[in-house]
Amino acid sequence: MAGPGKRRAQAERVSQNSSEKHAASEHATTTQEQSRESSTGKSPPRYDGNRDPQTLDLATRTLPPAKYANLRNIAEGLGMAGWAVARGFELPPTLPSRPQKFNSQGKEISVTLNTFNVLQLPTRPVFQYDVTIGKGDEKRGLIKKIWESKTVKAQLGVNNMWLYDGNKLAWSMMDISRPELRIVVDIDKEENRQNIKPDKVGKNIHKVFIRKTKKVDFAGLSHFLEGKASWSNDCIDTINFLDHVMREWPSQRYTQIKKSFFQRGEQRFSLGQGIEAFKGVFSSLRPVLNDKGGKGLTVNVDVANGTFWTAQPLGQALGAVFNASGIADLQGKFRNAKNDWDKSFFKKDLNRFRKLHVVDTHRPDKQHAWCIDKFIVQDCSEKKFTDGDGKNMTIEEYFQKKYNKKLNRNLPLVKMTKPDVYLPIEVLRIEPNQRYNAKLNEQQTSQMIKFAVTLPPQRWAAVQSGLNLLDWANDPYLKHYGIRINPTAAEVKSRILPTPNIVFGGNDKILAPQAKGGRWRIDNLKFLTPNTTELRAWGVCVVSGRPSDINMAQKFVEEFVKTYQGHGGKFHADGKQPYIGLGNLAQGGEMVSKIWSDTGNKFTSRPQFLVFVVPDRNAEVYRRIKKSCDCRYGVVSQVLQYKHVREAKGQYISNVCMKVNAKLGGSTSRAVGVTLAKVAPNNARTPTMIIGADVSHPAPGSPASEAASFCAITVSQDSNYTRYMAQCDTNGHRVEMITTRNIQDHLGKMAKHWIQNVGKGSVPQRVLYVRDGVSEGQYQHVLDQEVRDMKALFKDIAPKADPAFTVVVAGKRHHIRFFPKGPAGDRNGNPMPGTLVEAGCTHPFEFDFYLCAHSAIKGTARPIHYQVILNEGKWGGEELQQFLLEHSFQYARSTTPVSLFPAVYYAHLAADRARAHENAAPVSSGKKESRLDRRKSETSSSDKPPSEILPLIPMAPAGGINTTMWYI
Repeated sequence: MAGPGKRRAQAERVSQNSSEKHAASEHATTTQEQSRESSTGKSPPRYDGNRDPQTLDLATRTLPPAKYANLRNIAEGLGMAGWAVARGFELPPTLPSRPQKFNSQGKEISVTLNTFNVLQLPTRPVFQYDVTIGKGDEKRGLIKKIWESKTVKAQLGVNNMWLYDGNKLAWSMMDISRPELRIVVDIDKEENRQNIKPDKVGKNIHKVFIRKTKKVDFAGLSHFLEGKASWSNDCIDTINFLDHVMREWPSQRYTQIKKSFFQRGEQRFSLGQGIEAFKGVFSSLRPVLNDKGGKGLTVNVDVANGTFWTAQPLGQALGAVFNASGIADLQGKFRNAKNDWDKSFFKKDLNRFRKLHVVDTHRPDKQHAWCIDKFIVQDCSEKKFTDGDGKNMTIEEYFQKKYNKKLNRNLPLVKMTKPDVYLPIEVLRIEPNQRYNAKLNEQQTSQMIKFAVTLPPQRWAAVQSGLNLLDWANDPYLKHYGIRINPTAAEVKSRILPTPNIVFGGNDKILAPQAKGGRWRIDNLKFLTPNTTELRAWGVCVVSGRPSDINMAQKFVEEFVKTYQGHGGKFHADGKQPYIGLGNLAQGGEMVSKIWSDTGNKFTSRPQFLVFVVPDRNAEVYRRIKKSCDCRYGVVSQVLQYKHVREAKGQYISNVCMKVNAKLGGSTSRAVGVTLAKVAPNNARTPTMIIGADVSHPAPGSPASEAASFCAITVSQDSNYTRYMAQCDTNGHRVEMITTRNIQDHLGKMAKHWIQNVGKGSVPQRVLYVRDGVSEGQYQHVLDQEVRDMKALFKDIAPKADPAFTVVVAGKRHHIRFFPKGPAGDRNGNPMPGTLVEAGCTHPFEFDFYLCAHSAIKGTARPIHYQVILNEGKWGGEELQQFLLEHSFQYARSTTPVSLFPAVYYAHLAADRARAHENAAPVSSGKKESRLDRRKSETSSSDKPPSEILPLIPMAPAGGINTTMWYI
């Protein structure tokens, strides 16, 4: 909330000053405009997940000036109200406030957090300045060079410890009395350049304009924290200043990536293929309800694990990426890819080098730094240009003539971001300390996990090492501005909430004390509910082509049938022996068609279930199988690895049975506790629909063929919330908010199914919507767009219906960790399942908390941050926290509580599985000869953002797969 004194106060509109006039604005659409477009059948535009949109002024139809050019740089933990003020939005009157009392259930424990309280703020005046360099559109590197020039430092005074955000704002205790300070910087003179061409003389002179705009108001922030005032622009300005003070000295000493710092020269850990990792420190300032029960500021400090390019010749890096045994192997791969360049894996993998900074090495006395734009299909003998003498020649000829350097043919040339600059791979070297932004492959991910995953004692040691790197006691900027931070971590009172019993079929039960350790076994236990229809028509495809593997598959089937029956699975008399046949990957989609037909012919009926035994983990093979099964035939399927089928271990088969049972309509178990009934007697009696949702985006550097964002929506399918339907579709290009059409089409179908089968013809009284994947700055958009569309959907289904919505955002991308003391933790030092923290790292007034529902198997447990942004359903704090915890114990395919609320967890699974349903041709390996003699081009449409994102291929409705847990 904005503060207890003004809980429904509206935030002040962003004031217009000169710094605002230069800030960037992003386009958005008003609610009225969106409603109008929706009524005409056109899906309203959605906010880009990477942007910071503004709101149109309804009177003038113009965008107000943005308060901050880059809102991502503002400290975390502002909450919904703080971000509304930062963007100039009105504070929503329905924003839930923190419950008056903390949770009192369970056992009280003491937990150390990796947060450190701010003890003292500046006592002397600090002034904020507006800075304009040149025309205001210079590149970042030039701006930094000008600001750090000797001329600027001499004018501003080195001892004044000026801070600059690299864009528009600067701070200092120096009070410039004149209206505007102008500084002229001659870069050529600064760098003592000689022999400047006559036409370039005077071209490298830049003007710096500095104007005082306001005094930083520390009292306003204090009044907010004391509950005497609401959020204001002054509070945002103050936190923005403090955040920059915190980052200034570390950024000068270390490699900075956003809020993390990496020590240069730190020991590297190779991840393979030219990528390495090393540890740094993360720090972020935030307002909190502190460990003493008051409101204040704290600094979250954690270990940062960064991935970086290895500094090496570019050719070596290419060889590592493509696993080339030498230059000849790399040349061969390039030659093969040229036959179908735009669709080749080779070109796709080269995209990860985009925006990488390199330095040329063919002129040792005059090296030049460049930024890679892309690789082109032409090699050094094919690409021609006109030299300074007007002669047309190839790159190969030029290097031979100019530098007496013989280049290798059959290697792609590198196009730089500077226009008309093409250089061969052999003369380029990757500069050090550059972050690797692309998605890691399976091998690299495995190595990264080994490097990053550490147990709590080691993690805490890394936090302490990070504190030493930050070195607050000797930070000259903190000293200069009078800021003190407690080097001792915050220690808070928290609780271990009561864990539920886990109920299986036939009154089988696992008691809470056994489950409390975080893991249980299901040996000799029957599932809560078995498959809805006896399994009769099913088939097994052994994807190896070896007849001898049929016997192996037969033995596995015998064990599977016996195990599944032991768990309560139902088989028809004819269904204990499925059809078993061989398959071959070379058959492509025909392999699935054959097993489908052969299974159907054996049982003279539509197959209910198909199993595929594949040689290894291969995403392409997996997705091809799922695409055919889901979209062509509408049949649920299970893909198993050969080595696991051969071993046929009992626990593995039981795990497979949990998945198969869920896909065939059953449920594994149910969590039953006594606490929820005590704190909220009406919870079980109130018809409630649970909706989970997640939007996933493509990895940075992905080509257009993979550039779609995916939304996944899940809906509870029974009154016990043990089963969930799921629907997925594309959601534009990097669009975070779920589109109106996706909500109408996909949530609409599932809502009608719920009303018919769970609600018995009635709409739910309450809807609990748990949304994952949104940042604090997007909370308001969830309400204004997604929840608005959901309410409109229910009105369309039942005009008199008005279910009460409670909206909770589940956040995983944070750096808060719990370090419980003594018996409050498990044997590794991790928190026990059910550990709840409501202070020390939470918002001063808004309704949020951190819950660790699981027991970490590896490394240090990461709690989930839950924030309630709408509470029409009037869920109490204890009710919601216990509900989220208990349901984490009934995840359908696990014998352990999961960290994330299952409705959202299922949305993650569905979104990943739905990648198989993409409406796109598979990428070529680049090894096949193209029958078309197409002209090779430097540019390709795949380099550009797609103009249209196609919807996914719908799943075949005939088998009712849409209402199964097909994704599990």
